[in-house]
Amino acid sequence: MQAAVTLIYLVAGEPSGDVLGGRLMAALKAARPGLAFAGIGGPQMAEQGLSSLFPMRELTIIGFLEVLPRLRRLRRLLHRAAADIMARRPAVLVTIDSPGFTLRLLRLVAGRGIPRAHYVAPQVWAWHESRVKKFPGLWDRLLCLLPFEPAFFAGHGLPASFVGHPVLESGADAGDHERFRAVHALAADAPVLVLMPGSRRGEVHRLLPVFGATLELLAARVPGLVAVVPVAPAVAEAVQHAAASWPVRPVVVTDIQAKHDAYAAAAAALTKSGTSTLELALAGVPMAVAYRVNPLSAAIARRVVRVKFAALVNLLAGRAVVPEFIQSHCTPARLADTVHGLLTDPDTAAAQRAAFREIIARLAPAEGSPSQAAARAVLELLPAPR
Repeated sequence: MQAAVTLIYLVAGEPSGDVLGGRLMAALKAARPGLAFAGIGGPQMAEQGLSSLFPMRELTIIGFLEVLPRLRRLRRLLHRAAADIMARRPAVLVTIDSPGFTLRLLRLVAGRGIPRAHYVAPQVWAWHESRVKKFPGLWDRLLCLLPFEPAFFAGHGLPASFVGHPVLESGADAGDHERFRAVHALAADAPVLVLMPGSRRGEVHRLLPVFGATLELLAARVPGLVAVVPVAPAVAEAVQHAAASWPVRPVVVTDIQAKHDAYAAAAAALTKSGTSTLELALAGVPMAVAYRVNPLSAAIARRVVRVKFAALVNLLAGRAVVPEFIQSHCTPARLADTVHGLLTDPDTAAAQRAAFREIIARLAPAEGSPSQAAARAVLELLPAPR
């Protein structure tokens, strides 16, 4: 008698989740050959054998930034996904990040006897801790990327496991500085500054003018300075248009390998807060962090944000390893002075790099890679064989 195929259903709603899902699927297949997959994902998950229920870009376009005018469409997609899950009855359901969609989906299928894992903990430890009250019953296992998260969720009676941060598998530390300089015809001693304004149009719109003005100040103080702006393809045109008026025309790269090569060549970076700080830390690039949001969002954040730092590297270290310039402090003069110090003071740069090594070490799981640790946690949810 032929054994039933074990089906794992995965749901990702944005490109970063698709990358996580693709790596998780590869690790699951390596650990348990013969698994079948279904769900919602993008090209990375498709490469591992997933045929998406509907194009992931339908969720990415929604983006949950403009939920209200698209609420009806979102509701239809939610119920379509829930109906597909209930029809297929997978051995395990894995939802990946995108809490605006995935947590609603988990709520729709709760109590139906399907083991559920949610990959990437909602960052309620940073703000809106009261939302934790809505989580009990949504998942059987929460897979956390940051080492302090399991204790936080355990304090609220929620099962959680640290599986390591995917930045360790990103390849950000494997760039080739010689290749980058050769491709862009840069002198071997030309100082390279990486500018990372973000992947969302709102971030780019607010930070690019500040970065451009900062670069103008730096160019007068650092001869031969080369600026590189790694961006997502979706905002590359907007970045190139904005940078056309800068006194120093930057190199704009959209390819991941080119971004990592730029890291390898960089003497310093100016970046928004977020995962980019972990990428740069992994690559050993000294940095300053800048961020601006609209005034209303900033006012709300001041009331609800519970953490002391915006940059993940600082949160993990518990101290200001890298300088942060947020809202009114995010000015070209301040940024230029700080970045100039990173470019010219070896001791300042070396202190950051030493701290980065300690921080990155904390992001590794007890065994194997983050995707392998996540796969083990998912497989533990499989029903015991009869």
